[in-house]
Amino acid sequence: MRGLTELWPGPARSTLRAVTAAAAALTAFALLVSACGSSGTGARDEGPAGSDSVAGAAASPSMMAPSVTPERVDAVRLVKADPLVSAAVKRDLKPCAADEYPVDVSYGELTGGTASDVVVNVLTCGDAVGVGSYVYREADGGYLNVFRAEEPPVYAEIDRGDLVVTKQVYERGDPVSNPSGENVITYHWTGGRFVERYRTHNEYGTVAGEPTPVPGDT
Repeated sequence: MRGLTELWPGPARSTLRAVTAAAAALTAFALLVSACGSSGTGARDEGPAGSDSVAGAAASPSMMAPSVTPERVDAVRLVKADPLVSAAVKRDLKPCAADEYPVDVSYGELTGGTASDVVVNVLTCGDAVGVGSYVYREADGGYLNVFRAEEPPVYAEIDRGDLVVTKQVYERGDPVSNPSGENVITYHWTGGRFVERYRTHNEYGTVAGEPTPVPGDT
């Protein structure tokens, strides 16, 4: 059986080939438009992407800044060599077991320096009561003490770029394990020093199981 082009004269065959090529091109264009309409990355009829999509792209790990691990310091050596730390704190800073010292160390941005600041809390071994809190800022290849609080019980921590110091309050007769409340003081680094911004006082509730005194009850 002969092909279709063999039944047509020369000019007609040329015309048929042109029509066939045009039809093929039209079909390919239609497929391309259809693919763009259904693809997840092409133009869509429902309009621009919502805020959830934008938030998802912003939170993509590939777009986030790389984390920087701060250089660890020998907190015990730092405190013992610090002339601003009281002799009582240095004397009591001894290992609780083997070479485990009662210190909590945290790193973060407090003073706007090029390196992470260091917050050191010195605790007691038995009941973990804070006896001293210090902030060290890197300076000239070493660390400079820019804050200290040695009125126990005290504990300092970093909260969103501010220094938050908690001091527990004891009334007469309160055991060490059960203070009556606490003062929470927030400091912000301003003009080369920490300046108090907020101060709140929290009263602790009655211990579970103890009756609540009723006014006038004898």
